[in-house]
Amino acid sequence: MGLIKDIYSVSFYEKFSQAVAEVHPAFDKQKFIDTIYEGDFAQKEWKERMKHTTFVFHQFMPENFPEAVAIIDRIIQNLRKKGSSEGGLAFIFFADYIEMYGLDDFKTSAKAFVSITQFISCEFAVRPFILKYKEKMIDEMVKWSLHENHHVRRLASEGSRPRLPWAMAIPFLKKDPAFILPILENLKNDSSEYVRRSVANNLNDIVKDNPEIVLEIAGKWKGFSKETDAIIKHGCRTLLKQGHPEILSHYGLESSNIELSNFEIKMPVVKIGDYLQFQFHLKNINASPKTVRLEYAIHYKKAKGHLAKKVFKISEKIYQPNQLVKVERNQSFKIITTRVFHTGIHELSIIINGTESETLSFELIG
Repeated sequence: MGLIKDIYSVSFYEKFSQAVAEVHPAFDKQKFIDTIYEGDFAQKEWKERMKHTTFVFHQFMPENFPEAVAIIDRIIQNLRKKGSSEGGLAFIFFADYIEMYGLDDFKTSAKAFVSITQFISCEFAVRPFILKYKEKMIDEMVKWSLHENHHVRRLASEGSRPRLPWAMAIPFLKKDPAFILPILENLKNDSSEYVRRSVANNLNDIVKDNPEIVLEIAGKWKGFSKETDAIIKHGCRTLLKQGHPEILSHYGLESSNIELSNFEIKMPVVKIGDYLQFQFHLKNINASPKTVRLEYAIHYKKAKGHLAKKVFKISEKIYQPNQLVKVERNQSFKIITTRVFHTGIHELSIIINGTESETLSFELIG
């Protein structure tokens, strides 16, 4: 598997240039490719290459923004004819073009987003427009949430997420997400799982700043449909991991008479690169079946010596009266780019329906 930056290859630019020239005869294919590769292209990472492509592409397009957007539409239609029904990641510079050069032309840009997002997603590019135009942009996105195309409906939800990962923050939506609730309301029973997953992720963003709003939505949407119930469950995953009493109660998850026994760490000294192996027994000693959400937490030692908890889900299922289950798990301590491991004493705990029970210690060594 190659590097992501290598999607911007000679082959890509040649095919793209041909597709542009077929609908925009004034386009100079060879000069475009030569300009792309001028300077330090080889040293650029993926995002730098994408931004560079936007910048160079703009030099070969009409200065008039609506004219340029009309050409982009024709390019996309031509790419579709050539077999690209939906654009690959390389084409994200179309969305970036609108973000970079269309911020002062609301009407043309809003229309362009509807068209382009059906080919390549525009959730990052739309965010500067939310910051600049606020309610005006959100009102447009409410309309998108009723669009016949599921990509456009998803853009309404994904683009308005208060905490969209790797995207610029929208502080006023973190503070008050009321503006985007009509979008989520329109999409709560959407026919597309792609859209519904985005709604759940939007709710999970809102939870981090305004949990009471999501709890209210959970109560209001409960039982509306199986799909909506799934949205709420996924949208409340942060609250469930935090053991929030109200959401646990919402799902009937209470931990009394669920017995934990024989909890042990098989090797209390673990080397970085190896696995932590542990096991325990769980028994429902209630007289009736109980839903059990089972998780474990690793309390990682941090650089300054304190412990930081991360929760991992094991299962959520119904335990019959007196049912005894043995659970075994391996937790990887292989080196990954998203976490730095620190040697020393760590902790492991079992969480039953949001309640953290027994805790054991283990040592991580280099």
